[in-house]
Amino acid sequence: MRILMILLMAVFVLSACGNNEPQTHESQGADDTEHMQHDESGKLPEGLKEADDPEFPLGSKAIIQADHMEGMKGAEATIVGAYDTYAYEVTYTPTNGGKHVDHHRWVIQEELKEPDEHPLEPGIEATLKADHMEGMKGSTAIVEKVEDTTVYMVDYTSTATGEEVKNHKWLTEEELAPLKE
Repeated sequence: MRILMILLMAVFVLSACGNNEPQTHESQGADDTEHMQHDESGKLPEGLKEADDPEFPLGSKAIIQADHMEGMKGAEATIVGAYDTYAYEVTYTPTNGGKHVDHHRWVIQEELKEPDEHPLEPGIEATLKADHMEGMKGSTAIVEKVEDTTVYMVDYTSTATGEEVKNHKWLTEEELAPLKE
């Protein structure tokens, strides 16, 4: 009985010692999470072009269907930017020695070091200029998937924490749904 009590206390203490990081990034296809380095500045990469006729125009509302971060899926988003580009799902090992990241969504063409005018093919290596996550900038990534799409920068309120997230980069049209009125 004494051993059972000790085990129950240990479980209770360990469960109370949760990770108190403010936001996480859920890499697609992985069970682990990586720490998001969310930049609310809205600063855009050089050469990024605004979309001519986006499905979700600036100022419009949409429901987020993606779960890149905890509290994102199902949140109401306000569109603050829409850009036509190539979006990449990439796999990389952070430069800071952090855990390998599988299938990160999304890095765009303009966030690659020495971007080409043409999209990279799956399996190609690229050096990242994006700084979405700790250790991402300067890492060598493998392109897993590429989409010629409109990407969106959005503001939303986390359904997990109630905190407002400004200028989140990036969501594709397929990751947003029209707001039902």
